[in-house]
Amino acid sequence: MAQEQPKDMPTIVPMVAYEDPVTAIDWLNRAFGFQERKGERIKDRDGRTIHAEVRLGNGRVFVATPTPDYQSPKHHRETCAAARKWSAVPWVVDGLLVHVDDVDRHFARAKGAGATMLSELENNPVGRLYRAEDIEGHRWMFLQPHP
Repeated sequence: MAQEQPKDMPTIVPMVAYEDPVTAIDWLNRAFGFQERKGERIKDRDGRTIHAEVRLGNGRVFVATPTPDYQSPKHHRETCAAARKWSAVPWVVDGLLVHVDDVDRHFARAKGAGATMLSELENNPVGRLYRAEDIEGHRWMFLQPHP
């Protein structure tokens, strides 16, 4: 018999890999406002954090380190011409879209914490948004939908 899903578990939970998940969790908190879910860190036998969970609103992101030799997008671009080429555009080619209540305030917080801003705040048909990269080069779009 299948185990029942917890009531607060979203239907989809993205997993994002980081070379240094402990630093990433702290940075995601300072820059983007994510809160770590306590008691969710899993460590390997060498004491490295290989899994954790952060939350914003009713959303979750699993933070992971798949292998000791994992390369973040930022470091992958340093060694791979193809990765540099597709990363030259400011769009979120593959990344995460996060709905926020006050995108202007969120933008100021992220910029103040040193996020790499891929765009300024802009209005489009679905809402007001901006795009940014985190400390390891993962791309995020933050959107305040129109009322």
